[in-house]
Amino acid sequence: MALDIEFIAHILNSTFRLMTPILLVALGSAVCNRVFIFNIGLEGMMLTGAFFAIVANYYTGSVLISLLAAMGSAMFVSWIAGIFMVKFKGAMLVVGISVNVLMLGATTFLMQLFFGVKGAFVHKDLVSLPKVNVEFLKGTKFFYTLFGSLTYLDYFAVILAIILYFYMFKTVSGFRLRSIGINKEAANSIGVDGDKIQIGAIVFSGLLSGLGGALLSMGAVTMFVQNITSGRGFMAMAAGSLGSAHPIGVVFASTFFGLAQTLSNVLDNQFLSSELMIATPYVATIVALAIFNYSKIKKGGKITNI
Repeated sequence: MALDIEFIAHILNSTFRLMTPILLVALGSAVCNRVFIFNIGLEGMMLTGAFFAIVANYYTGSVLISLLAAMGSAMFVSWIAGIFMVKFKGAMLVVGISVNVLMLGATTFLMQLFFGVKGAFVHKDLVSLPKVNVEFLKGTKFFYTLFGSLTYLDYFAVILAIILYFYMFKTVSGFRLRSIGINKEAANSIGVDGDKIQIGAIVFSGLLSGLGGALLSMGAVTMFVQNITSGRGFMAMAAGSLGSAHPIGVVFASTFFGLAQTLSNVLDNQFLSSELMIATPYVATIVALAIFNYSKIKKGGKITNI
């Protein structure tokens, strides 16, 4: 394994591709955190988007319809979860876990119903997300490798983080949203509809989770695998917390988890057993949160909830 400039470019490219599905979902988690919503159901919403993107892809062959199906299905699931969390005052942890378990079972059953297969579905007619053309960079091998094989959705994830930053911290509407997380009763007293904003934040997190799921099933590969998310929704929650629910901070936190997954793939079967390498991203999540929470305790802050 030669450590040269091209290898570094491959590492960075892989990190970016693995980071962006987490980033999309983490931005949704950050918005939920800002309105004091503990949305642990992001994993199930992401899985929903990944599945229905492939269903729409198979029956229509349209990337646009596939993305709309991913967003719409995940938004519907998140809306139901939001009603239970906010209107019915259901325990957020219970509702979130229920969403995750329900959608894992539902997508497994529906895969057999729609496609007649178990475990994984792949078909020659499935269309992948279009890649950004970087032929103009072919003369510079490092940048050509670095930005190659990236979809428009990958770039959109980073742009969205910047847009959300300006929305949250530079607009009146963003201030109202953040005021719900600071003191919902006080915000309601000045005419802000706290319940509506909280449900809207959950639905918005569903929209982003659907896009993140579509990026998993139609990005680097075009297929659906049972439990394709493999804990990425939980990583996104961790990224939202590590980034202090700040869009720019979430970008850096998501990059950390993308790098952990990349190193896991690179080191697999190189130095240690493949089983240990598969666990690397999850160990990194636990260690990062432990260090982050310890530092907050030392500073007199509150422990991060995920």
